[in-house]
Amino acid sequence: MLRMVVKVALAVTLLAASVLAQWDPHVTNGQAIVHLFEWRWSDIASECENFLGPRGYGGVQVSPPNENVVVYQDEKSRPWWERYQPVSYKIATRSGDEASFKDMVNRCNNAGVRIYVDAVINHMSGWWPTGTAATGGSTFDAGAESYPAVPYSAFDFNDANCHTASGTIEDYGDAEQVRNCKLVGLNDLNQGTDYVRGKIRDYLNTLTSWGVAGFRVDATKHMWPGDLKAIFDSLDDLSPHYFDAGSRPFIFQEVIDLGGEPITSSQYVGNGRVTEFKYGKSLGESFNGNNPLKWFSTFGESWGMVDRGNAVVFIDNHDNQRTGGDMILTFRSSKWYKMANAYMLAWPYGFPRVMSSFYWDQWWENGHDKNDWTGPPHDGSYNIVGPTFNPDDSCGNGWICEHRWRQIYNMVQFRNVAHGTDMNDWWDNGSNQISFCRGDRGFIAINNDPWDMKESRQTCLSSGTYCDVISGSKIQGSCTGKTVTVNADGFAYIEILNSEEDGVLAIHRDSKL
Repeated sequence: MLRMVVKVALAVTLLAASVLAQWDPHVTNGQAIVHLFEWRWSDIASECENFLGPRGYGGVQVSPPNENVVVYQDEKSRPWWERYQPVSYKIATRSGDEASFKDMVNRCNNAGVRIYVDAVINHMSGWWPTGTAATGGSTFDAGAESYPAVPYSAFDFNDANCHTASGTIEDYGDAEQVRNCKLVGLNDLNQGTDYVRGKIRDYLNTLTSWGVAGFRVDATKHMWPGDLKAIFDSLDDLSPHYFDAGSRPFIFQEVIDLGGEPITSSQYVGNGRVTEFKYGKSLGESFNGNNPLKWFSTFGESWGMVDRGNAVVFIDNHDNQRTGGDMILTFRSSKWYKMANAYMLAWPYGFPRVMSSFYWDQWWENGHDKNDWTGPPHDGSYNIVGPTFNPDDSCGNGWICEHRWRQIYNMVQFRNVAHGTDMNDWWDNGSNQISFCRGDRGFIAINNDPWDMKESRQTCLSSGTYCDVISGSKIQGSCTGKTVTVNADGFAYIEILNSEEDGVLAIHRDSKL
């Protein structure tokens, strides 16, 4: 009988593991991650220890760590997008070498912060003249599709499977050419062959053996779901030094699906989570005045998005903050941006990723930012320079560091406190003033109307005085911002003036004074 119980328990455990598998981010410290775009490995390691771990962030998405083309093209010197033109799978970029990468992974895991690698496996580089340098010193011949440091040769690319005259994608309404032809001239790998799959698998397995928790898979819609399944299913389990036995790499796939194309996010959810682009676009449209917040009481699957357990959500990313148009909110519209991030971190849909950017001067011409290529802050030799930190925890030295804005990192804590609850007690004024609870653990109110919000609202919290974590922080039992008094019936007077710096108020169980 005991043996039977043990067998049943083991079967249940294995079933649970298989259900979570590559949809599980393996976070232990918090329920949100941050993309530290173009940061150096040594700076990320310090940030994990000094800020991300203590502030409750669960993980970091890092820029591609493998060797890439060194780009000097006309006025474009070391653009950010050179990281997305691989030359080999050697760990050598402007962010650091293999030793510093391993050190970062170890230190971040020890701080409770997971590392997710941006994996560029759809393609190699575009065309560059013979003799063009690479970040790790490898040679390559893009015209001949020769990358000896892998090695890849012309036999490993999709040219024979692409049937457009140019060899590049000409029609996004044709799924075959989107997946078999070159994306903006980048040499397109054929993941349908055992050899290419093996090289990609070896690269990803090397990273997880060092303690990497998973992968953001770049340009996923340009690869066949079946090919990706073959690769992901063949990956090793995560390192038992940092993870439970049998843990699988977390997979979240970049699938730009805004509707109107034959390739959809739903075609990839069998392989892991997908980046839900409709999420940030819809919130951006709302805060820009195109759709009242009152409709967001059902935000999620009923809006045409994937199931919440399959989604990674975000307000902006490193691509669309440059090319997404007026409806994408970024750090440049800071009040709306903080409001949208507060909603995302309070709303129980998807797994949230916060963006952390660097600054660049825009140069608009005919509706296009001609400086959208600009790379990270650097010295005179184009070596990345790290951020400096101000007394209020914000960054200097050319780094924006949205993840260090009080209104965002305090909402990361809100999400951690509210984890495991759903939304309840929704209220709206029929326009752009809303509030809702997360179980009996948290309450948020947002005012995007051009007039004041002065309401008595149900907070679902126990009676007492609470610190508003948007206008301030709870420090040693005191509040540096506004306070909210909750009555015995859970109601409280909520005031958000239109003139205030932030259009949000948020309190939670742990902000009680």
